[in-house]
Amino acid sequence: MNQSNEKKQNQVNIELKEDIAEGIYSNLAVITHSPAEFVIDFVRVMPGLPKAPVKSRIVLTPEHAKRLMNALKDNIDKFESVNGPIKSSGGGKSDMPMGFGGPTAQA
Repeated sequence: MNQSNEKKQNQVNIELKEDIAEGIYSNLAVITHSPAEFVIDFVRVMPGLPKAPVKSRIVLTPEHAKRLMNALKDNIDKFESVNGPIKSSGGGKSDMPMGFGGPTAQA
């Protein structure tokens, strides 16, 4: 089997439904893990509200979590090469976005 046929067999046809394509806004990601999986909760924190709802939860294997990390780094590097450095506020792992108060998390 030649390389072209192998690529065609390994391709995945991805379907993006309209309601998912709109996306969900999140300004905080809470990341937890076990030996078998990583869980990323995407949260929307709003000032003055006592609760911050989880808007989406993604569960990944450790291997896929590492692939996601590498893909994010690659995309951030490409973005910064065109647009300049992304400014960080404080640089701590558990900094809350935009000065909001809330739970300690890793983002």
